[in-house]
Amino acid sequence: MRVVLAPDSFKGSLSATAVCRAMAEGILRAWPAAELLWRPMADGGEGTLEAIAAAGHVVWRQSCVSGFDGKPVEARWLWREGIAILETAEVVGLHQVGDLPLAERSSRGVGELITAALDAGAREIWLGLGGTGCNDGGAGCLAALGLRLLDAHGQALPATLAGLAHLARLDWHLLDPRLQHVRLVLMSDVTSPLCGPQGATFVFGPQKGADAADLATFDARLAHWAQQVMPHSGAPWHESAGAGAAGGLGFALLTLGGEYRSGSAAVAALNGLAEALTGAQWVLTGEGRTDQQTTLGKAPWRVAELAAEARVPVTLLSGAVDRQARTVLAQRFAGYFSICNGPQTLDQARSEAAVLVADAAESLTRLFMLGGRYHMYLS
Repeated sequence: MRVVLAPDSFKGSLSATAVCRAMAEGILRAWPAAELLWRPMADGGEGTLEAIAAAGHVVWRQSCVSGFDGKPVEARWLWREGIAILETAEVVGLHQVGDLPLAERSSRGVGELITAALDAGAREIWLGLGGTGCNDGGAGCLAALGLRLLDAHGQALPATLAGLAHLARLDWHLLDPRLQHVRLVLMSDVTSPLCGPQGATFVFGPQKGADAADLATFDARLAHWAQQVMPHSGAPWHESAGAGAAGGLGFALLTLGGEYRSGSAAVAALNGLAEALTGAQWVLTGEGRTDQQTTLGKAPWRVAELAAEARVPVTLLSGAVDRQARTVLAQRFAGYFSICNGPQTLDQARSEAAVLVADAAESLTRLFMLGGRYHMYLS
């Protein structure tokens, strides 16, 4: 029996690869001869590189780039036959913030990582947008690629929210010309525009440390930044879905011709999930918590869509399953189960997540095997 394991991470407890490992342990207890194909999933945020690398056929690379404050950080990325796969959380991840105020953080390192990919000869650059601690609208990224931000006196400005307060004009003459000949693919499930009540600052600013009193000011700076960019880009990209991803990096990269794709769909394309489903008898997916948001295109839902196309039954195994979502989940999944089998605190569930996933996967496998024998008996 071939089983495809395609879970997302259980945030706060297990990476997607660790969930695959736990699922595999449980399945093999019940069915030692099972053929297991690991295709861990992600949405473009933290963990995207590991999810893609788990399927193989990639080479890990590493580049030294600037962190939020200009100090060097080592950022990993992937290479596959002319395709560079980057993850912004490797450079400006929320976990790297420290005490630096939001207004002083820069996404410059992301632009430096793009430059490293261009230097390597990349024909395509796929960027996972998510899990970042910056909110500069991608100004730092574009500055690293050659854009100059100038004040009213023609003096260079720092490419940060603080610098945007004094922005008078932009000089695009030194922008890296290689960007015109490379395909940029943006991977994210964030659909926020750059500015406004649903934009990068108001929606994601508080979790990055922005004070409530600063939100309107920071949002206005991003709106001013967008107006300065628009004469060059020729379109109001700040209004586009996804422009607010990764603190506005989505906006900056859209102005460079980036193509916006659902993060989970892009990861599935890169890790060969559809191909893995060919000839499979069962798919097991999951996530930390399943609710109505899952049905809007999160990783397990995308897995279920591809499984339906391949006519392979798919089971959902999550940390928790919201009862309100059960009716919709039943349209896609053969079953949906929580790993928690008794009263326990959230901390207990997280600390024991690997054991709980393995035990639940074993139980589901025995049930799946029983169903197979029942159908054989009927025939």
